[in-house]
Amino acid sequence: MAFNLRERALGFRHAVSGILLVIRTQHNTWIHLVATLAVVIAGKLLNVSRGEWLALVIAIGLVWTAETLNTAIEFLADAVSLERRDLLGHAKDAGAGAVLLAAITAAIIGLIVFVPHLLALAER
Repeated sequence: MAFNLRERALGFRHAVSGILLVIRTQHNTWIHLVATLAVVIAGKLLNVSRGEWLALVIAIGLVWTAETLNTAIEFLADAVSLERRDLLGHAKDAGAGAVLLAAITAAIIGLIVFVPHLLALAER
C-alpha cells in the first residue's frame, strides 16, 4: 500500500478527535488536566533542568496514555454488553489499575523532581 498524505492527515484528525473525546467525556481527565497544568507551572517556577523536564513529560504522557487506553477499553466493553459480565468487568478493572499505576509512578517522579527544589527554597 502506497503512502498517502491525505489518509495520514485523516488518521491524525481521528486521533485528535479521540483525545478530545476522552477529555470531554471522562471526569478523571479533568484531574489529569489540572495536574498537568500544575506540574508545568511548578516546573517553570522552580526552573527545573532539562533532564527533570524529560522525566516530567514522560510521566505526564504515561498518565494520559493510560487514561486514554482505559477509556478505549471501557467504550469497547460497553459496546459489547451493558449487562454485568465478569470478563468485561475484569478488563475495565485492569484498565483502571493501569491508570492508577501510571498516576502513582507520575507522583513519585514528581516528588523526586520537585522535593529538592522545594527544600532548597525553604532553606533560603
